[in-house]
Amino acid sequence: MGAVERDEIVGRPTGKSTVTIERGPVTQFAEAVTDTNRIYRRRDAAQAAGFADIPVPPTYFFSAHSHWGAFPEEQPADANPASSPTMEIIGKLMATGGLVLHGEQEFVYHRPILVGEVLHGEGRVADLYEKQSGERTMTFLVTENDWRDADGELVLTTRMNLIHRT
Repeated sequence: MGAVERDEIVGRPTGKSTVTIERGPVTQFAEAVTDTNRIYRRRDAAQAAGFADIPVPPTYFFSAHSHWGAFPEEQPADANPASSPTMEIIGKLMATGGLVLHGEQEFVYHRPILVGEVLHGEGRVADLYEKQSGERTMTFLVTENDWRDADGELVLTTRMNLIHRT
């Protein structure tokens, strides 16, 4: 495959994290993406819609796990903090030139996520493949993260594609 061998990377863990779902960031996110649904701002509206508390908007986890509610003292110990397969791959690919693009993002909710929950995420490299586009090669790096609640129940699976184009 060139700079990165698929068999060496697919299945490798990308890290663990813990996120606390807070009302302020959920409400601010809804405002930022211009979602006017009151269930993301008002507990009474969320409860009237059948939720126990305010739910997160559908794309909230695009930034939540890295920006909002990820308090340093709550993060799990990383078994190998010096090794990040995502950064390892990107580094090797960028050494050949080109640029990296965010390809797509997918969110699979197994149940609603509500304000007040603490979620634990664990990621992995799901796939690595190439496609030709004319004379250019595009390398696709696919990562997945599973998010579980305090009882260990799977509540969300996220999937992200990064694309390196030479």
